Amino acid sequence: MVELAQTTYQGCNHQHLTELLAEREGIHLSRSSVRRILGRAGLRSPRRRRPPKHRSRRERLPQAGMLLQVDGSRHRWLEERGPWLTLVGAVDDATGEVPYALFREQEDAAGYLLLLREVVRSRGIPLALYNDRHSIFQRRPDERETLEEQLLGRREPTQVGRALEELGIQSILARSPQAKGRVERLWGTFQDRLVTELRLADACTLEEANQVLWTFLPRFNARFSRPPEASGSAYRPVNPGFDPDACFSFKYRRLVSNDNLVRLDGQVISIPPGHPARSYARALVEVQERLDGSLVVYYQGRCIARQEPPSYTYVLSMWSRHVLRTAMPEPSTAYSCMATSGMCSSFTLVVDLTSTRSKVPSVLRLRTSTLNLTLSKVKAAS
Repeated sequence: MVELAQTTYQGCNHQHLTELLAEREGIHLSRSSVRRILGRAGLRSPRRRRPPKHRSRRERLPQAGMLLQVDGSRHRWLEERGPWLTLVGAVDDATGEVPYALFREQEDAAGYLLLLREVVRSRGIPLALYNDRHSIFQRRPDERETLEEQLLGRREPTQVGRALEELGIQSILARSPQAKGRVERLWGTFQDRLVTELRLADACTLEEANQVLWTFLPRFNARFSRPPEASGSAYRPVNPGFDPDACFSFKYRRLVSNDNLVRLDGQVISIPPGHPARSYARALVEVQERLDGSLVVYYQGRCIARQEPPSYTYVLSMWSRHVLRTAMPEPSTAYSCMATSGMCSSFTLVVDLTSTRSKVPSVLRLRTSTLNLTLSKVKAAS
């Protein structure tokens, strides 16, 4: 057991090591026995416990779904095997259950929309969301008001804030990290346990990390969640006809040009004639940028145009190839690395630097013509 603690399960705290020995090795010992054996071998628990500060803890809400605490944790989740990732997740205030979480390249609005979409799909609509004062949830104080906002007398919500308003979810802004104590403590536990799980699974990419995370969550919830004080659930069902693709999207107002075209971030959408042969020139429309990259145009609540995400083939620039050659220890072989494109999720590509033109196929819609490469993980492609 001491050898396993120093090799395979290095970095595990005593409680987690006790559970892993029982699950993976068939060694059933109590936590006190594990601590005593490792103590005699001179091995202490790697997680240091700070003395608690005096704080008045807020009581849990009595029913599941009344309040979800959400946050993102930027951490070296893959250690030296892969890039830095941000874990975006939610924890139920009443039960401590994590209804959903996912890894992202960074903490962004698309990640929170994906999080909310899965929570609503699997649980229902919560009553309130407890979040920090990130610009994802509220407009920055130093951001100037538009003329339209001045006429309306209120700030336009952010994309996530607009989705919360459509769902009738109250957004509560925390004034300090301590106010979100449950989700902050959750990240401490995840940075201890989940990092070990990712290491044991040899996860190296964002996709692999998410697969490990989604198999880890049911076991975590079974181990750490608690029953609520009140029976039943405060999660609300969605209304009939609810369209999650429309709700959890990025919505923009655009003016149709005289030639019946709408432009968004370099994308051009052609508006077909209405009935009978109607032109939409100079009409104010709503463009929805869906999470899959497709674009949908609405006029007065009716869909008038749709554009599926196109496929592109990008060629790495000479500058990118130079950076790749500098970062890779053996530039004469093919390597896999991670690429990101706008708000879309990352994907893995293989680059052969021995060829003169390394083409990068992608089925994702790229918001810009620049392909961003993350090189913190470089390994030989199989």
